[in-house]
Amino acid sequence: MNRLSRAVLRLFAAPRLNMREDYEKVRRMQRRLAVLLMPPYRTSRWHHLARDGHSHVPVRIFQPKEKRREDVLVFFHGGGWVTGDIETYTPACARMADLTGCVVASVDYRLAPEHPFPAGLEDCYDVARLLLDEPHRVGAADADQIVLVGDSAGGNFAAVISLLLRERGLRLPNRQILLYPVTHWDHDPKSSPFGSVRTHGEVYLLTNTEVEDYFDLYVPNRQQRLDALVAPLVADDLSNQPATLVMTAELDLLRDEGEAYGHALTEAGNAVRIHRVAGALHGFISLPRFSQSVQEAYEVINAFLNDDTVEGEQPAQESK
Repeated sequence: MNRLSRAVLRLFAAPRLNMREDYEKVRRMQRRLAVLLMPPYRTSRWHHLARDGHSHVPVRIFQPKEKRREDVLVFFHGGGWVTGDIETYTPACARMADLTGCVVASVDYRLAPEHPFPAGLEDCYDVARLLLDEPHRVGAADADQIVLVGDSAGGNFAAVISLLLRERGLRLPNRQILLYPVTHWDHDPKSSPFGSVRTHGEVYLLTNTEVEDYFDLYVPNRQQRLDALVAPLVADDLSNQPATLVMTAELDLLRDEGEAYGHALTEAGNAVRIHRVAGALHGFISLPRFSQSVQEAYEVINAFLNDDTVEGEQPAQESK
């Protein structure tokens, strides 16, 4: 990418916030923006899923305008475990349903800091386990049609849930889609093992400081961040995982750790495809459907959903 293109993209950088103090303001701003972006004619319905005495976890079901697949995409939203919810992700989920032709089940998990680790993870795990055991709850004929999908912090949840299901000897999904996932705990440019943290951590949409703020709110105990339930890339065993699509954004500080997770899954014997969206910023899945990044992403997602086997793909190298 040339210097002019980079300069233009910097115009889209988010204002610098102290997430530890401003997360409630960000939540309100996101909800107002979602109302503006959501077509008024779209409707969806709510489910409150519960089993075995667990608290009810709200799930919103999005039907595509034209159903082309029987898969149900169980979606865990991003937002650093602190912001984002079903309302703010409603435009993105409605778009996901339409562009894949799949039913989308969006999970409204509890947020930090009111509910720190592992509350949100437990909510998402309970929903995933329930739907894999009882797929008819969301209109799927069998568990083979349940696909876990998450972006950013939600991608972290999807990866961790698959590890937990394997560890506990329970039914896993056949496929998972991890969109620019958080897979590691260290985003300090002085100590991180990932070059993208140093290259893209100060100028674009998501910064090193903001990620550290999110971690402080989600996992206040720094020692816990070293656990694979927070940073799945450090897991000792990544074998027997679902066929996986890892999609990263070229200009995202999380790029390298997401791709590293894909490579680690491959080395552990799993079927993995890694795709880097050139010129994309963190969070691009929430952009309007005419965005080039969104169009490219859904071409890759649809190809992945269509394939019975997944071939590995090396991401293009970043232009210097």
